[in-house]
Amino acid sequence: MIRVLLVDDQPLIRSGFRALLDLEDDIEVVAEAGDGLEGLALAREHLPDIALIDIQMPVVDGIEATRRIAADPALAGVHVVILTNYGLDEHVFNALRAGAAGFLVKDIVPEDFLHAVRVAARGDALLAPSITRRLINRYVAQPLDGGTGTGTGLKELTNREREAVALVARGLSNDQIADRMVISPLTAKTHVNRAMTKLHARDRAQLVVLAYESGLVVPRGS
Repeated sequence: MIRVLLVDDQPLIRSGFRALLDLEDDIEVVAEAGDGLEGLALAREHLPDIALIDIQMPVVDGIEATRRIAADPALAGVHVVILTNYGLDEHVFNALRAGAAGFLVKDIVPEDFLHAVRVAARGDALLAPSITRRLINRYVAQPLDGGTGTGTGLKELTNREREAVALVARGLSNDQIADRMVISPLTAKTHVNRAMTKLHARDRAQLVVLAYESGLVVPRGS
């Protein structure tokens, strides 16, 4: 069962998402909050698998709430998905830097919304390759080391782990990484998980950010 926390200051938005989620046999909404501070308290109380959090809220906004969740070891199993009205903007990238696993636009079609919740619950980043390229081109800093992918953190990775991180940054799943590297999916998952541990990345979304900021992967057209 996927346990979901809804955090949005608009009751109508929360009720709409809840109505969709309540129809699914494998998803349960465990709590709702109208601001980030209340959301933090409920996250600590219920330990949901997914926290769907709006960016702009009173008291504590979504970015700060995400940052506090990511910094709390007791909430390590909570995957934050940011909700936004505005699509790709600087707030979204700041949320990813703060520790969000991905983001959703509020006008998403129901089927895609439900799929996204399940993707996030598996620990995969909600960043399609096309979105990743737009995000990185607009907001990621220039490579720190000339694009070699040997920044301070990445030096701790083996060659195979570095290759796996680069493929994560291109939007590939573990199965696709396995095919590309000619290894088993379990080995691909191991490479990704070890890289996350060494780089202190909370999830795959943060691996994407690190890969581009270090220069391991350079945006096409750069």
